[in-house]
Amino acid sequence: MSLKIDPKQIIALSPINSLNPENVRELLSKITALAFEQGFYIFKIGDTEKNHVYVLEGEIELVKDKKVVKLIKAGTPEALQPISPGFPRAFSARAKGSAVVTKIDSDMLDIMLTWDQTGSYMVDTMEDDDETDWMSRILQTPAFHRIPAANIQAIFLRMESVKYSPGDKVIEQDQEGDYFYIIEKGRCLVTRATPANPNGVKLATLSVGDSFGEEALISDSTRNATVTMLSAGHLMRLKKEDFNSLLNEPLLNWVSYEEGKKLVEGGGVWLDVRLPDEHKAVQIKGSINIPLIFLRMKASSLDKNQKYVLYCDTGRRSSAASFLLNEKEIESFVLTDGIDSAAAEDLAS
Repeated sequence: MSLKIDPKQIIALSPINSLNPENVRELLSKITALAFEQGFYIFKIGDTEKNHVYVLEGEIELVKDKKVVKLIKAGTPEALQPISPGFPRAFSARAKGSAVVTKIDSDMLDIMLTWDQTGSYMVDTMEDDDETDWMSRILQTPAFHRIPAANIQAIFLRMESVKYSPGDKVIEQDQEGDYFYIIEKGRCLVTRATPANPNGVKLATLSVGDSFGEEALISDSTRNATVTMLSAGHLMRLKKEDFNSLLNEPLLNWVSYEEGKKLVEGGGVWLDVRLPDEHKAVQIKGSINIPLIFLRMKASSLDKNQKYVLYCDTGRRSSAASFLLNEKEIESFVLTDGIDSAAAEDLAS
């Protein structure tokens, strides 16, 4: 049985058949065909994993209370619709014989549909696939799925594209923050000057789809690093007030100390984003310390299957850190009022 995806078969599926060609091509590059033998379950009743599932070959039984309540056969009009839509699943889906299905991330599909149906002028005006990479990466970030649909449209409408040359400094350390940036085309170097290294220590290299500049906007402080263009490029930028209202707030999960403590008791981790000296002076027992300035560089060392409860003194630095981790697909929560909200008996020095 072939496991190759037939583009014509996918394009005929609902609601994929309403997407514009750019989004269809993007979707086709992300999906695969999955084979199931007779009796194997594609999903079970009560499952909450958000995927649109379609049968491409064979037959799928919908089962409830050990009874087959419906049969869906590939190639029929019914097979053009997702199997048992809705979450949690109302039925179990089981292969009647050998079957092939495809799964499509429901949130990603919903965002594509929303963008198509509310105005996709930016995608339509792009000249090649490379230039749409930045948008695709942003739209497919799980954190972005939590942003209201109206905000998504507003974000792209209010962004402006700015052209840069190699060596241009996009933002400079200690300057006031006024924009949030996403790399549309090109590469950037992030550096931070220190007393020991006045010319700057390399923190990261950023490329298409990466973003920067959020720390100063969220914490309402000056820039903590310099970002320099390594190549010619275009950056999309969003004004501070638009960033905070449209993008930042929907992404932050604020929790009280008691809520944070329950998350940690359930397997989560306290993450202190203050400086090492601050952490050494007083910290929540059991917490780990990664200063905000180094978090972008060290985020890859964190477990994506773990939940992190972030704290600082006030919530400013930890909210900036949470935004960064959300971009990296790491689930995080921000402690309201920072370490001052922690119970005295839970602190150490």
